Amino acid sequence: MNMGLWVLLACAASVQAQTRAWLDRDRIGEGDVVTLNIETDQPGAAPDYAPLQADFALGGRTSGRQTRLVNGSVSTTALFGVVLTPRRSGALQVPALRVGAARTAPLQLRVDPAPVASAGDAVAFVETEVDDPQPYVQQSVGVVVRLFFATQLASGELDLATPASASLQRVGEDRTSSRDVGGRRYNVVERRFLLIPERSGPLRLQGARFSGRGAGGLFDDLLGRGTGALSARAADQTLQVRAVPDAAPQPWLPLKDLRLRYTAAPQSAQVGQAFTLQVEATAVGATRAQFPELPVPALGDAAQVFAEPPQYDETFDGGSPRLKLTRRYSIVPQVPGPLQVPGLRLGWWDVGAAEARTAALPNLGLEVAPGTGAAAAVPAPDAPAATVAPSAATGERAIAVAGARLLPTSPWPLLAAGFALLWLLTLVWALTRRRPPPSQRPRRPGDSEQGDSGQGDAGAGTHSLADFRRALDTGDLDDVEQALRGLARPPGVDLDALAARLDSAAQREALEALRRARWAGGSGSAARTALRAAFANGPAWRARADAPPSPLPPLYPGQGSG
Repeated sequence: MNMGLWVLLACAASVQAQTRAWLDRDRIGEGDVVTLNIETDQPGAAPDYAPLQADFALGGRTSGRQTRLVNGSVSTTALFGVVLTPRRSGALQVPALRVGAARTAPLQLRVDPAPVASAGDAVAFVETEVDDPQPYVQQSVGVVVRLFFATQLASGELDLATPASASLQRVGEDRTSSRDVGGRRYNVVERRFLLIPERSGPLRLQGARFSGRGAGGLFDDLLGRGTGALSARAADQTLQVRAVPDAAPQPWLPLKDLRLRYTAAPQSAQVGQAFTLQVEATAVGATRAQFPELPVPALGDAAQVFAEPPQYDETFDGGSPRLKLTRRYSIVPQVPGPLQVPGLRLGWWDVGAAEARTAALPNLGLEVAPGTGAAAAVPAPDAPAATVAPSAATGERAIAVAGARLLPTSPWPLLAAGFALLWLLTLVWALTRRRPPPSQRPRRPGDSEQGDSGQGDAGAGTHSLADFRRALDTGDLDDVEQALRGLARPPGVDLDALAARLDSAAQREALEALRRARWAGGSGSAARTALRAAFANGPAWRARADAPPSPLPPLYPGQGSG
């Protein structure tokens, strides 16, 4: 019995897969690579490298098989290899990997940070430049990273880590140039980023890092190693982020500069005739997402104001964003006399001087002339009078002006036309009554399930809820209104009709906030917030009430619902 059990255990051990993993070295410098080797005797098994991508960039991969003859038995093993490039320095762990039915053991790897290099004898070095070391919360901070290298590069990666409690995005395209530094000629790659702190206090910004490989034997000799690997990093920096001042105007708008100007202004005006007013705002230190919408002038009953969606032009001056916003207003005077158009005013915070400022445009004074609408035509005193004369051919009377025959006065043609029209209307009404209501019609395959709601039988909408949310996030208020109107069925109704179809009071109030933001000088950001909250789960349509029974009897008795 014991002998048989031992044989079974030996057979089980012989078929159990043997899988192991190891690194060719357990300590490297930043920018260097390491090879992970995996061996298994499972037939057809291959490692799953996905868990490695969190801390490593995967390079070249190899695989092969080896057959051995040991004590008269043949064994076959598979060997896999992958080149790993660490994404950061410090103590890293190579996680356990699944290989068929087995898992490898985790491995430890130490990555030493690259020394901070500077101009001189260094083949490559990196600089990180911040345009404001003491920014305010939500202020746009320009960050410029420059890579200097004095040799040809076969490959390379330049990276700047996103700090905690801040957002970081790359802007623009890389710029290349050459520069003499310390008596040596360097090629320069300049990359720009936009950093926006989200809370006050110290903000640690790690220095930019570069890792790559050079081309040519001379490069390897300069580094003193034969791998051709190259790494460099800039020094870390700590920014002191300041809180929003108590005296700052709202909405909070930290900028380096803000200027407003008229690019089109009228010289005269007339009642009922629209004139164009165009305003341009130039802001240094803000992106489109940070800048508020220009307000709409309030003119009361003196004139109607229609604001067009603003036009944006974003550029970057060095590392700082520069935004040019243009908005056009169409103004229709309603009464003659003097018209005063108040100049736009926009409060902002000067981050350089640390004080509140207001950008303002002067008021525009216009004299509105009376309108020139066409008046009703009045016959001149000496015009020939209308006479009534008998017709020689028919014996009917005709109305004549200056001897011209215009229209017979006999009532029979008009009565015949009236009876024909009445018969046609009756026929259309009868055909409509014979058609069963939508709730009683047999449903055909492919009919919309929304027909019972009072919306789906009018055709599909032109926009989806995802289109509406995308317009709230990235579009202007005109895009938001178009997407909202496209949700209705039939699409394209105006805001009044759309509000009448909604069953939710919050959604109707959000529509009114959108209307005020577009035409009455309301807050665009407040309207977006109200719309986003009210329509989070889509529009709530009113249930369609059944049509009341007709008080008239059927046109064709006996042809009822059967």
